[in-house]
Amino acid sequence: MKRTTFHLHVTRIKTVCQFELQTQGQKITEQIDYPPSLTKSYEDWQKAYLNYYRHLRGKKPLNHLQRQQLTDAHLRGWKAINKNFRGKKLISGGGNTPVDYNRQLRDTETQLLHEFHRWLLSPDLVNIRSEIANAARKLSNENQSVEVFLTCTPIELARLPWETWQIGADLGIPEKIQIYRTPATIRNQPVRSVHRKIRILAIIGYDTHLNFETDKQEVESLKPIAEVKFVGWNTEATKVLHQVNAIELKTQIFHAINDQRGWDVLFFAGHSNETILTGGELGIAPNVSLAIQDIEEALKKAQQRGLKFAIFNSCSGINIAESLINLGLSQVIVMREPIHNQVARKFLMQFLHSLAEYKDVHEALLDACQYLKQQVTRFSFPSAYLIPSLYRHPDAELFRIKPFGLWNLIKRWLPTIQEIKWLSVLLFISLLPPLQDLLLEPRILLQAVYRQLSFQVPQKVDAPIVLLQIDNKSLKQDKIEQRYPLDYSYLARIIDKLSESNAQLIGIDYILNETDIQPKNTQKLSQTIRNAVKKKTWFVFAYDNDPDFKEDKASEQIASAKWRIDGDIKFLPGYVELLPNNSNVLPFAYIIYLSYLLKQSKLNNIPQPNLQNSKVFQNSIFEDLNNHNSTFLQRDRLLPITLSSQKFFQEWFHPIIDFSIPPDRVYNKISACELLNSCPTSKMNLLKNLDQQIVILAPGGYREAGVTKQGEDNQSKPLAIAFWNGWGNGKFTGGEAHAYMVHHLLKQRLVVSVPDFLMILLAAVVAKSITVIIQLNASSRKRLVISVWVGVGIYVIISLQIYTSAAILLPWFLPTVTFWNYIRSALRRNSSG
Repeated sequence: MKRTTFHLHVTRIKTVCQFELQTQGQKITEQIDYPPSLTKSYEDWQKAYLNYYRHLRGKKPLNHLQRQQLTDAHLRGWKAINKNFRGKKLISGGGNTPVDYNRQLRDTETQLLHEFHRWLLSPDLVNIRSEIANAARKLSNENQSVEVFLTCTPIELARLPWETWQIGADLGIPEKIQIYRTPATIRNQPVRSVHRKIRILAIIGYDTHLNFETDKQEVESLKPIAEVKFVGWNTEATKVLHQVNAIELKTQIFHAINDQRGWDVLFFAGHSNETILTGGELGIAPNVSLAIQDIEEALKKAQQRGLKFAIFNSCSGINIAESLINLGLSQVIVMREPIHNQVARKFLMQFLHSLAEYKDVHEALLDACQYLKQQVTRFSFPSAYLIPSLYRHPDAELFRIKPFGLWNLIKRWLPTIQEIKWLSVLLFISLLPPLQDLLLEPRILLQAVYRQLSFQVPQKVDAPIVLLQIDNKSLKQDKIEQRYPLDYSYLARIIDKLSESNAQLIGIDYILNETDIQPKNTQKLSQTIRNAVKKKTWFVFAYDNDPDFKEDKASEQIASAKWRIDGDIKFLPGYVELLPNNSNVLPFAYIIYLSYLLKQSKLNNIPQPNLQNSKVFQNSIFEDLNNHNSTFLQRDRLLPITLSSQKFFQEWFHPIIDFSIPPDRVYNKISACELLNSCPTSKMNLLKNLDQQIVILAPGGYREAGVTKQGEDNQSKPLAIAFWNGWGNGKFTGGEAHAYMVHHLLKQRLVVSVPDFLMILLAAVVAKSITVIIQLNASSRKRLVISVWVGVGIYVIISLQIYTSAAILLPWFLPTVTFWNYIRSALRRNSSG
């Protein structure tokens, strides 16, 4: 949460007070006279306060001795004579005239607050009040507030009830401005929070007949949510000691504070006093005090081990608070004046009750003061709400007890309603095939850019593939008018030339079944193919296995099934067609790849295309492979999860066509007219070793190319192909897609795309864990958020390289949106909380 903070230094020099407000490099300085009447009002109130609580009786009946010592029986004091006060020695007045001490205290309180607030509302301070109030107006979140860190010098100025100053009261926004006290100098920084069950060390001082058992019981009430240990006078750790054992008692307290496991909270109940040189002192045994300076080293170690908050339910703790904040503690609550035993108990009870409700210490303090201020309590304990003060380190988060344990951990991991809504929406849209295609293309484009920038583009064609295209240039140069269906005599010329060049494997991306339209050309083409088969040339013919229409295959008049292989040219755009469960449906690219492997293998007695074959050639091949337990048919199949997902219109883990590899590194391309020497060419060297090449004869982008309709074979260029070939006009043909597929199968370059659905779930789990960490380390939130986004950047780079090296595509967009929504939601909750 972005904090709005001000530092207000109030310094009194003789009769003048200087107010210096600092924020974000700006400074406002004002000087006003300090009214002597304010000092008198404070002294009158203090005298009335001490007189009232010196004479306040307890609830228990008094015995004869206590009646004789009425002025001392119910006070917690620094000296034995002052047994009601947890603080310094008090001097009572004399006389026998009955006095209404309650009314006297309430009157002096009213006068003190009137003088104090009138002084603070001085026109000379309007600039300071306006600056703070304007900052409060700009707060965008109603749960945010302006924090004013107040430093008062000298200590007499700090004794005034600054917590009652409603800075924005005259401007209508006092509730958004919070005042915290802080020392003038701070040497140490607060420590990071330690995630553990809260550990509380309670130091019990010498009670001087006051009985701190109630304090112990209130602290023990936190045991369900905190670990509590007591040390000091008359505790389990230290039984009642004689004065001669004071050193032993001090040593035990020192070692308890210095516990290796560390503490989160330090509590003290007893007598205390202000001492400038030693940082305040605590009464731990009869006539034995322990100065803060004596345990400074132990407190430093405890602070380094996680000590953040201290509460001193004792008297006159201003010096103590400033000393501990100076050591780096986050917050300290003290009483600025002597405190009556009953008031101390009431305050502690309400404060710990609010703390147990997981409120921060400031909220708990306000609750306790409000409890003391309410009408019934205020009648019995007037002015008590003015005594507690919270000192805070400016760089520290407000301390609060945080839930701990297995159930709390489970609750932290449970999704919020907002998270469930976002996650449901993102999971749903991730299952929409059009959106999947929309996100896949730019992802592969970025992969192509990365491949080029990282110099990971293959240096040359690394697969034996020749894409022989019948393109517009060839049709125009060779004067071919019959284009749909294509002139079979032209195909015959091309196949004849390939046969002369000793091509051994030819895939024909045309469905040759229009024999009635071109009877003479059909006969010519058939004879050309027969002549090539005599030279042991393998032919793979395209067919269309469309379940909604009749199956279109090459006509028996052109090529007999006894010496040809058929491959289905239908494919899902962008995906590599693998062998499905039904082996009767063989993808065109896959059967070309399988034929190449068989021709290059050393298996004996592999069936060969022969005009004299009596069985269907394709069946003979598969029977032979099955008889030899060949592994050819066991690999390159779709995964079961892919087949299952297809029932729901998904393609989970279906290998994609890797367009991040440039086309000219996947196959060699040549036009039909270049093969026939009817147009200039520089690629004749491609014809020298066609016996070791796969030749795919396919349309090259002319307008009429298609199976069921003209132009069907021409698709828009994928973004990555446009990146490699230029962003101008151009088409991407089915033949080019088949060439990519054959390349991927030969090189086993099967890039598997991890489903967005699964990555969104993974991103949600990772993001949720990070939000839990952010909540547990609120003080380091900014650094954690920066680390998170650095991690996202690293993930992007690593995923790019994983794609290139391991052929795994990790999606970005939807998982990142998921991730960001979790983090943003957590930050908003922290900002508002």
